[in-house]
Amino acid sequence: QVQLVESGGGVTQAGGSLKLSCVASGSTFTRYEVGWFRQSPGKERGLVAAMGWYASKTYLQDSVKGRFAISRDNAKNTIYLQMNNLNPEDTAVYYCAANKGIYTDYREWQFWGQGTQVTVSS
Repeated sequence: QVQLVESGGGVTQAGGSLKLSCVASGSTFTRYEVGWFRQSPGKERGLVAAMGWYASKTYLQDSVKGRFAISRDNAKNTIYLQMNNLNPEDTAVYYCAANKGIYTDYREWQFWGQGTQVTVSS
């Protein structure tokens, strides 16, 4: 079992930056791939970024390439999502997740945090 707790959400203006953190506890964190999803009202939860064991592979959704970066610090059991040049379309609840394998379908992921709201005003 893995427990995940996100932090770092908030309100910012377009063009601003936020950094989300997700602290994991429980089972050996390094055994899992990790990811960040987001969900806005009326839309399905979608994969934004993901990273494999020891940062061996990464995935970024096309709409965030060049603006977002995912990283992990296994010593601190923490994953991060650095978000730069935010725009109103990035407004959503952001969730961190852990799983054995990276899938774009959120239903394939096993462990979830509670979510953190990110709001970008124009």
